[in-house]
Amino acid sequence: MNIAMVLANAARAFADRPALCRGRETVHSYGAFLARSASLGTALRRRGLKSGARIGVFLSNRTEYFEILFGAWFAGLTVAPINAKLHAKELAYILDNCAASVLFTDIEGGLSQPGDVVDVDGDAYATMVSTPPDTLQPATAVPDDIAWLFYTSGTTGYPKGAMLTHRNLYAMTLSFLADIGPVEETDASLYPAPLSHGAGLLSLAHIVRGAANVVPESGGFSPDEIVDLINHYPGSSFFAAPTMVNRLVTSPAMEDTKVENLDHIFYGGAPMYLEDLKRALGLLGPRLWQAYGQGEAPCTISYLPPHMHLDTGDGRLDARLSSVGIPRTGVAVRVVDAEGRDLAPGEAGEVIVAGDVVMAGYWNNASATASALRDGWLWTGDVGTFDAHGFLSLKDRSKDVIISGGSNIYPREVEEVLLRHPAITEVSVIGRRHADWGEEVVAFVSATDPVTAEELDAFCIDNMARFKRPKIYRFLPSLPKSNYGKILKTELRALLASETAA
Repeated sequence: MNIAMVLANAARAFADRPALCRGRETVHSYGAFLARSASLGTALRRRGLKSGARIGVFLSNRTEYFEILFGAWFAGLTVAPINAKLHAKELAYILDNCAASVLFTDIEGGLSQPGDVVDVDGDAYATMVSTPPDTLQPATAVPDDIAWLFYTSGTTGYPKGAMLTHRNLYAMTLSFLADIGPVEETDASLYPAPLSHGAGLLSLAHIVRGAANVVPESGGFSPDEIVDLINHYPGSSFFAAPTMVNRLVTSPAMEDTKVENLDHIFYGGAPMYLEDLKRALGLLGPRLWQAYGQGEAPCTISYLPPHMHLDTGDGRLDARLSSVGIPRTGVAVRVVDAEGRDLAPGEAGEVIVAGDVVMAGYWNNASATASALRDGWLWTGDVGTFDAHGFLSLKDRSKDVIISGGSNIYPREVEEVLLRHPAITEVSVIGRRHADWGEEVVAFVSATDPVTAEELDAFCIDNMARFKRPKIYRFLPSLPKSNYGKILKTELRALLASETAA
């Protein structure tokens, strides 16, 4: 079944409810949202596009994003949403890789791309969304048709397009409603995070229930603006990277927040460190949902719901908060060794995942698909452990594990300790080759107050095994981050390599 049916059904039940909002303004009802999407689908079909053709979406966050996603699906096409902050060369690579027929964009600067380019602010787009639709029913699609090409960040090379099928998107949505819901038509989903990634995927669960979908006027994240929207929309929620949660709870605007209007913050995409999480819980209460997922299993591997963020007196609160929770509904999760054998609780291995949410493979990349999908399981590349109670904790990406003197050192463990130091605001730990030990631990830190490497070394010795502590400290005003708030270890490795070469 075509995933566009979630909109077709919602529009019948909630035709007059606010669907797409810009800030406090309602832009379109569900009835209008359906009509404009169906019109766009009709216009795309009349351009000669056949089922399965790829549509590039290179947009900042705006209400038209939703129209384009559903318009393409109504026509039986595949969308390839692209991070709006990518370089023109990166954009060109993705468009060429997926052979996009049409690119929708609002990015100025003389884009020169193959196929048709539609300026979302231009007359051509206005005509497309006002074209009388042939039908308000989506095109026929089978569950394994590709609906969304989710391009990875490309931190280890060229980005790969994870093929997400209609089945995958339905499974993701149903799991959200089972584990994270309920969602009501009176609720509002805010979108300060990029719609090209997790925020856009998670919108499906809100559209199927007829909730309002609110794009901030800025198109991005500002604590003041988010607080204003929370205050305006009861039952509000939003997806956020941990850095966004930290910025919100440390903002002066928090003093004016009607916390009772906030249903939840769905956080994930990067580690949420224990001290940061406790600070957020102290201000927001049990309104935090943690999710662990990947583009290859969109937002849906494990979760930690609000009640598991609370102290029940069992002595395991810190362990729960440091974990990524328990497996999601409809998902099987294992921790295995290199041969695929299950490991006992407490033993670290690769996290593998199975279920209807797992991608069909990588677009035009058979070797990467064969490496990631084996015997029905997605090998995530993440190192984790289960505890005796079924909670999954992530150590690091397998490529980030530091092996020093034959011992495995997981950077996140070291980062967690360093973040307890009152002077440290950010930290990232990587490994560097060492002639005797194989690798040595290097910590990049950003501090609010003066602190020396000697002080940090003494702090680490007091809080962890000596062999895990950093041998080198590099102090930076702030650490480099991606557009989604992840610290870029690739840039830190490049900086360290340049220092070594010099």
